[in-house]
Amino acid sequence: MVTDDPAVHKQVLDQVSRLIPDLSLTASPPQIAHAIHKMIRPFAPDIDPYRNIKDISNRQALAWLPRLRSDVQSADDPLERALRYAIAGNVIDYGPQHSFDLAQELSSAATQPFGIFDYSEFQKAVGNADTVLYLGDNAGEIVFDTLLIETMDKPVTFVVRGGPVINDATAVDAKTVGLDQVAEVVDNGSIAPGTLLDDCSDNFLDRFWKADCVVAKGQGNYESLSEAGRPILFLFKAKCHVIANDAGVNVGDFVLKLGGV
Repeated sequence: MVTDDPAVHKQVLDQVSRLIPDLSLTASPPQIAHAIHKMIRPFAPDIDPYRNIKDISNRQALAWLPRLRSDVQSADDPLERALRYAIAGNVIDYGPQHSFDLAQELSSAATQPFGIFDYSEFQKAVGNADTVLYLGDNAGEIVFDTLLIETMDKPVTFVVRGGPVINDATAVDAKTVGLDQVAEVVDNGSIAPGTLLDDCSDNFLDRFWKADCVVAKGQGNYESLSEAGRPILFLFKAKCHVIANDAGVNVGDFVLKLGGV
Protein backbone atom coordinates (compact mmCIF):
# COMPACT_ATOMS: atom_id res chain seq x y z
CA MET A 1 0.00 0.00 0.00
CA VAL A 2 2.97 2.33 0.54
CA THR A 3 5.00 1.49 -2.56
CA ASP A 4 5.28 -1.04 -5.38
CA ASP A 5 9.09 -0.75 -5.45
CA PRO A 6 10.55 -4.26 -4.87
CA ALA A 7 13.77 -2.73 -3.57
CA VAL A 8 11.88 -1.00 -0.76
CA HIS A 9 9.96 -4.21 -0.01
CA LYS A 10 13.28 -6.04 0.35
CA GLN A 11 14.70 -3.31 2.58
CA VAL A 12 11.70 -3.46 4.93
CA LEU A 13 11.75 -7.28 5.03
CA ASP A 14 15.44 -7.22 5.89
CA GLN A 15 14.83 -4.81 8.78
CA VAL A 16 11.91 -6.83 10.12
CA SER A 17 13.97 -10.03 9.84
CA ARG A 18 16.62 -8.49 12.08
CA LEU A 19 13.91 -7.57 14.58
CA ILE A 20 12.52 -11.10 14.95
CA PRO A 21 15.26 -12.58 17.20
CA ASP A 22 14.64 -9.84 19.76
CA LEU A 23 10.87 -10.40 19.95
CA SER A 24 9.60 -12.09 23.09
CA LEU A 25 7.38 -15.14 22.79
CA THR A 26 5.18 -13.48 25.40
CA ALA A 27 4.74 -10.29 23.35
CA SER A 28 1.15 -9.61 22.28
CA PRO A 29 0.30 -9.26 18.57
CA PRO A 30 -0.26 -5.47 18.96
CA GLN A 31 3.22 -5.14 20.51
CA ILE A 32 4.79 -6.96 17.56
CA ALA A 33 2.71 -5.06 15.01
CA HIS A 34 3.62 -1.76 16.67
CA ALA A 35 7.32 -2.53 16.29
CA ILE A 36 6.91 -3.53 12.63
CA HIS A 37 4.80 -0.50 11.74
CA LYS A 38 7.40 1.80 13.27
CA MET A 39 9.91 0.30 10.83
CA ILE A 40 7.59 0.67 7.82
CA ARG A 41 6.32 4.18 8.62
CA PRO A 42 9.50 6.06 7.50
CA PHE A 43 9.08 4.58 4.02
CA ALA A 44 5.52 5.91 3.68
CA PRO A 45 5.11 9.04 1.54
CA ASP A 46 1.67 9.35 3.12
CA ILE A 47 1.57 8.82 6.89
CA ASP A 48 -1.93 7.30 6.60
CA PRO A 49 -1.92 4.81 3.68
CA TYR A 50 -5.30 3.43 4.81
CA ARG A 51 -6.99 6.86 4.65
CA ASN A 52 -9.01 6.07 1.53
CA ILE A 53 -10.13 2.70 2.91
CA LYS A 54 -11.19 4.36 6.17
CA ASP A 55 -13.18 7.02 4.33
CA ILE A 56 -15.00 4.36 2.32
CA SER A 57 -15.69 2.32 5.47
CA ASN A 58 -17.11 5.37 7.25
CA ARG A 59 -19.43 6.19 4.34
CA GLN A 60 -20.64 2.61 3.98
CA ALA A 61 -21.36 2.31 7.70
CA LEU A 62 -23.15 5.66 7.88
CA ALA A 63 -25.48 4.52 5.10
CA TRP A 64 -26.66 1.70 7.37
CA LEU A 65 -27.21 3.84 10.45
CA PRO A 66 -30.83 5.04 9.91
CA ARG A 67 -32.28 1.56 9.37
CA LEU A 68 -30.25 0.03 12.21
CA ARG A 69 -31.26 2.80 14.58
CA SER A 70 -34.91 2.16 13.71
CA ASP A 71 -34.47 -1.58 14.29
CA VAL A 72 -32.81 -1.00 17.68
CA GLN A 73 -35.56 1.35 18.81
CA SER A 74 -38.27 -1.20 17.94
CA ALA A 75 -36.46 -4.24 19.40
CA ASP A 76 -37.73 -5.99 22.53
CA ASP A 77 -34.31 -5.37 24.09
CA PRO A 78 -32.76 -2.30 22.42
CA LEU A 79 -29.47 -2.59 24.35
CA GLU A 80 -28.94 -6.21 23.35
CA ARG A 81 -29.72 -5.42 19.69
CA ALA A 82 -27.35 -2.43 19.69
CA LEU A 83 -24.63 -4.64 21.19
CA ARG A 84 -25.07 -7.09 18.34
CA TYR A 85 -24.68 -4.41 15.70
CA ALA A 86 -21.64 -2.96 17.46
CA ILE A 87 -19.95 -6.37 17.46
CA ALA A 88 -21.02 -7.08 13.88
CA GLY A 89 -19.24 -3.88 12.86
CA ASN A 90 -15.99 -5.37 14.16
CA VAL A 91 -15.80 -7.29 10.88
CA ILE A 92 -14.42 -4.08 9.29
CA ASP A 93 -10.80 -4.94 10.01
CA TYR A 94 -7.94 -4.79 7.51
CA GLY A 95 -5.43 -6.28 9.95
CA PRO A 96 -6.31 -9.99 9.95
CA GLN A 97 -8.33 -9.92 6.72
CA HIS A 98 -8.88 -7.98 3.51
CA SER A 99 -12.37 -9.01 2.45
CA PHE A 100 -15.67 -9.27 4.29
CA ASP A 101 -19.39 -8.85 3.66
CA LEU A 102 -20.67 -6.05 5.88
CA ALA A 103 -24.24 -6.34 4.57
CA GLN A 104 -24.36 -10.05 5.38
CA GLU A 105 -22.79 -9.45 8.79
CA LEU A 106 -25.36 -6.83 9.76
CA SER A 107 -28.28 -8.76 8.29
CA SER A 108 -27.46 -11.82 10.39
CA ALA A 109 -26.43 -9.92 13.54
CA ALA A 110 -29.76 -10.45 15.32
CA THR A 111 -29.31 -14.26 15.23
CA GLN A 112 -25.50 -14.55 15.28
CA PRO A 113 -24.36 -16.97 18.02
CA PHE A 114 -22.33 -15.70 20.95
CA GLY A 115 -19.38 -17.78 22.05
CA ILE A 116 -19.40 -15.83 25.33
CA PHE A 117 -22.30 -13.58 26.34
CA ASP A 118 -21.70 -11.87 29.69
CA TYR A 119 -24.78 -9.71 29.15
CA SER A 120 -25.93 -9.50 32.75
CA GLU A 121 -22.44 -8.33 33.75
CA PHE A 122 -22.57 -5.71 30.98
CA GLN A 123 -25.99 -4.45 32.11
CA LYS A 124 -24.86 -4.24 35.72
CA ALA A 125 -21.52 -2.53 34.99
CA VAL A 126 -23.02 0.07 32.65
CA GLY A 127 -26.12 0.58 34.77
CA ASN A 128 -24.09 1.29 37.91
CA ALA A 129 -21.52 3.51 36.17
CA ASP A 130 -21.39 7.27 36.32
CA THR A 131 -18.58 7.28 33.76
CA VAL A 132 -18.00 4.89 30.85
CA LEU A 133 -14.69 4.75 28.99
CA TYR A 134 -15.24 3.19 25.55
CA LEU A 135 -12.11 2.09 23.67
CA GLY A 136 -12.76 2.14 19.93
CA ASP A 137 -11.22 0.01 17.22
CA ASN A 138 -11.67 0.53 13.49
CA ALA A 139 -12.96 3.24 11.17
CA GLY A 140 -16.45 2.43 9.89
CA GLU A 141 -17.00 0.17 12.88
CA ILE A 142 -17.22 3.25 15.11
CA VAL A 143 -20.53 4.16 13.44
CA PHE A 144 -22.08 1.13 15.13
CA ASP A 145 -20.38 2.09 18.39
CA THR A 146 -22.30 5.37 18.10
CA LEU A 147 -25.54 3.41 18.05
CA LEU A 148 -24.58 1.43 21.16
CA ILE A 149 -23.51 4.60 23.00
CA GLU A 150 -26.86 6.22 22.19
CA THR A 151 -28.67 3.18 23.54
CA MET A 152 -26.56 2.95 26.70
CA ASP A 153 -27.66 6.51 27.54
CA LYS A 154 -24.68 7.19 29.80
CA PRO A 155 -21.95 9.86 29.73
CA VAL A 156 -19.24 8.24 27.59
CA THR A 157 -15.65 9.11 26.77
CA PHE A 158 -14.70 7.48 23.46
CA VAL A 159 -11.03 6.69 22.88
CA VAL A 160 -9.35 6.61 19.48
CA ARG A 161 -5.73 5.95 18.48
CA GLY A 162 -3.19 8.75 18.81
CA GLY A 163 -2.31 8.53 15.12
CA PRO A 164 -2.80 6.44 11.97
CA VAL A 165 -2.15 2.69 12.12
CA ILE A 166 -3.81 0.15 9.79
CA ASN A 167 -7.52 1.13 9.56
CA ASP A 168 -7.88 1.93 13.26
CA ALA A 169 -10.05 4.96 14.01
CA THR A 170 -8.49 8.32 14.80
CA ALA A 171 -10.03 11.63 15.91
CA VAL A 172 -10.61 12.48 12.24
CA ASP A 173 -12.80 9.41 11.81
CA ALA A 174 -14.72 10.06 15.03
CA LYS A 175 -15.59 13.57 13.91
CA THR A 176 -16.46 12.39 10.38
CA VAL A 177 -19.12 9.97 11.63
CA GLY A 178 -20.50 12.33 14.30
CA LEU A 179 -19.27 10.37 17.26
CA ASP A 180 -18.29 13.63 18.92
CA GLN A 181 -22.03 14.44 19.09
CA VAL A 182 -22.75 11.53 21.46
CA ALA A 183 -19.50 11.24 23.44
CA GLU A 184 -16.38 13.10 24.46
CA VAL A 185 -13.64 11.96 22.06
CA VAL A 186 -10.02 11.65 23.25
CA ASP A 187 -7.00 9.81 21.90
CA ASN A 188 -4.78 7.43 23.86
CA GLY A 189 -1.54 9.05 22.76
CA SER A 190 -0.31 5.86 21.08
CA ILE A 191 -0.15 4.65 17.48
CA ALA A 192 -0.14 0.96 18.37
CA PRO A 193 -2.93 -1.22 16.87
CA GLY A 194 -4.36 -1.93 20.31
CA THR A 195 -4.02 -0.36 23.74
CA LEU A 196 -0.47 -0.80 25.04
CA LEU A 197 -0.69 0.85 28.43
CA ASP A 198 3.04 1.52 28.66
CA ASP A 199 2.84 3.44 25.38
CA CYS A 200 -0.25 5.53 26.19
CA SER A 201 -0.46 9.11 27.44
CA ASP A 202 -0.80 10.04 31.11
CA ASN A 203 -4.14 11.68 30.32
CA PHE A 204 -5.52 8.43 28.93
CA LEU A 205 -4.06 6.31 31.74
CA ASP A 206 -5.69 8.55 34.35
CA ARG A 207 -9.06 8.07 32.66
CA PHE A 208 -8.49 4.34 32.20
CA TRP A 209 -7.83 3.62 35.87
CA LYS A 210 -10.48 5.99 37.24
CA ALA A 211 -13.40 5.07 34.93
CA ASP A 212 -16.30 3.27 36.59
CA CYS A 213 -16.70 1.06 33.52
CA VAL A 214 -14.39 0.28 30.59
CA VAL A 215 -15.71 -1.15 27.31
CA ALA A 216 -13.08 -2.31 24.81
CA LYS A 217 -13.88 -3.10 21.18
CA GLY A 218 -11.96 -5.40 18.89
CA GLN A 219 -9.33 -8.10 18.94
CA GLY A 220 -6.41 -5.68 19.31
CA ASN A 221 -7.80 -4.29 22.55
CA TYR A 222 -8.54 -7.80 23.80
CA GLU A 223 -5.00 -8.95 22.95
CA SER A 224 -3.39 -6.01 24.73
CA LEU A 225 -5.72 -5.62 27.75
CA SER A 226 -6.94 -9.10 28.67
CA GLU A 227 -4.58 -9.03 31.68
CA ALA A 228 -4.63 -5.28 32.32
CA GLY A 229 -5.47 -5.57 36.01
CA ARG A 230 -8.94 -4.03 36.05
CA PRO A 231 -12.41 -5.20 34.94
CA ILE A 232 -13.04 -4.61 31.24
CA LEU A 233 -16.01 -5.52 29.05
CA PHE A 234 -14.58 -6.87 25.78
CA LEU A 235 -16.70 -6.78 22.62
CA PHE A 236 -15.39 -8.39 19.45
CA LYS A 237 -15.91 -10.90 16.68
CA ALA A 238 -13.42 -13.77 16.79
CA LYS A 239 -11.73 -13.51 13.39
CA CYS A 240 -8.77 -15.84 13.76
CA HIS A 241 -7.95 -19.15 15.42
CA VAL A 242 -5.41 -17.63 17.82
CA ILE A 243 -7.94 -15.31 19.46
CA ALA A 244 -10.78 -17.83 19.22
CA ASN A 245 -8.68 -20.45 21.02
CA ASP A 246 -7.56 -17.99 23.68
CA ALA A 247 -11.14 -16.88 24.40
CA GLY A 248 -12.50 -20.43 24.18
CA VAL A 249 -14.86 -19.75 21.27
CA ASN A 250 -15.16 -20.62 17.59
CA VAL A 251 -13.92 -18.47 14.72
CA GLY A 252 -16.82 -16.24 13.68
CA ASP A 253 -18.45 -16.13 17.12
CA PHE A 254 -19.57 -12.89 18.74
CA VAL A 255 -17.94 -12.28 22.12
CA LEU A 256 -19.10 -10.16 25.04
CA LYS A 257 -16.69 -11.05 27.81
CA LEU A 258 -15.97 -9.56 31.21
CA GLY A 259 -12.21 -9.87 31.71
CA GLY A 260 -9.08 -7.85 32.27
CA VAL A 261 -8.18 -9.31 35.66
